[in-house]
Amino acid sequence: MNKTLFALALVAGSVVAAAAHADSSTWTQKIITPEVALKAAQAAKAECAKRGWQVAVTVTDPSGLPLVMLRDRYAGWHTVEAADGKARTAASWRQATSAVAVGLNRPDSPEQAIKSLPGVVMVGGGLPIDAAGQMVGTIGVSGAPGGANHDICAKAGLDAVAEDLAF
Repeated sequence: MNKTLFALALVAGSVVAAAAHADSSTWTQKIITPEVALKAAQAAKAECAKRGWQVAVTVTDPSGLPLVMLRDRYAGWHTVEAADGKARTAASWRQATSAVAVGLNRPDSPEQAIKSLPGVVMVGGGLPIDAAGQMVGTIGVSGAPGGANHDICAKAGLDAVAEDLAF
């Protein structure tokens, strides 16, 4: 009888240990849906349009891959690439592009060479989209006069989807 109990305990312990190991080997991440991404992009574009600014807006998943890209009719071609780069930069650094720029533009910053990587755009307008302490996407805006104005429009996009992402 003791041998049977010991064998059952050993098997149970192995199953628990295997389950604990599997949990540490994987992770789960929430990602903004294309529908919510579109809503954020539309709100950001509408905020800029209200102010008379022709812009491009890109919303990405947490890895920086685009889910939605919108462009006003008169926004230049460069705004598309800049909005995409801002969103990808925010995804890579997991923070606002304006904050990344402050850190990397310091004269003593050892990472200054990163600024020359293709696609990295470090000026205001790229923001992470967070929900319950986890980044679920990013938004990038380009075409307004100056990075602070890009941030205003990007923030309007975040505000428009805040309730959708409350979980």
